Amino acid sequence: MIPKAELHCHLEGSIAPSLARELAARNGIDLPHGLFGPDGHYVWNDFLSFLSAYDRVCTVLRHARDFGDVLYTYLAGAAREGAVYVELFCSPERPAALGIPYTAWLEALEEGIDRARAEFGIEGRIIVVCIRHLGPERALAITRKMVAEPHRYIVGFGMGGDEAKFVPADFAPAFRMAHENGFGCTVHAGEVLGPESVWAAIRDLPVTRIGHGVRSADDPALMAELGRRGVVLEVCPGSNIALGLYRDRASHPLHRLIAAGVPVTLNSDDPPFFHTTLGKEYDEAGLDGPALRLIARTAIEASFADDATKRKLLMGIER
Repeated sequence: MIPKAELHCHLEGSIAPSLARELAARNGIDLPHGLFGPDGHYVWNDFLSFLSAYDRVCTVLRHARDFGDVLYTYLAGAAREGAVYVELFCSPERPAALGIPYTAWLEALEEGIDRARAEFGIEGRIIVVCIRHLGPERALAITRKMVAEPHRYIVGFGMGGDEAKFVPADFAPAFRMAHENGFGCTVHAGEVLGPESVWAAIRDLPVTRIGHGVRSADDPALMAELGRRGVVLEVCPGSNIALGLYRDRASHPLHRLIAAGVPVTLNSDDPPFFHTTLGKEYDEAGLDGPALRLIARTAIEASFADDATKRKLLMGIER
């Protein structure tokens, strides 16, 4: 089995239907009618209904422990498919809305990471993310909290949410603060919007990675610039296809990006919603063993882990 590493997976988006049912039962919650299909998978049919299903699944989260169990469960599943390292996007917005203290939330995530390492040998890390459509002030508040209360497993800062809301420059103060305090930075761009969103991100933010970024393939000059700078794309083919951005894997630009010299990684994004896993992304990428090992190596090198952790992980991949 080829060792794997993942840089782009949303914590709440990793909740499998079986875990959603388990958490709902534990917390005395009645799950919404129509959330599951006859096959047991989540039901949605377009981007808006996907967001609705995502939010409904998140209603099962009530306590700090729930977030830790979600993280542990995802890491355990990824490890069974050969993952040695995973960074998860974790937003403090949802626990805050539930009245869960920031420190309690982090302690639960830490426990999940430690338990997964003890049982499966996998390393997990946290990227704290702001939500773009909630605005720059909320983003800056999150960064200030992250900097003021550092945690050994928080290694980066990122931004998800609606690409059409605001522009990257609006969030420059938040990203600069994170960068200047030693956190790696990544931002979602070039998923729904075109290459111009990636240009704006690499121009206005101190990012070394782009979440998705697949629309970069529409602009040869941008691909050349990403390759020159070594900016790594967190590519999520299964997500892109499920959301209708591309018809199938044959039409997905993964191979064009690689051929143009753009550093890429493979990721699952919100795996149970898109009927994928990290293992499936590797298996269905249409790449041979050496190419897949290179992608795993790229992911570890581009990760926000400390140098000692990177060296240890790279030794394992190169065996």
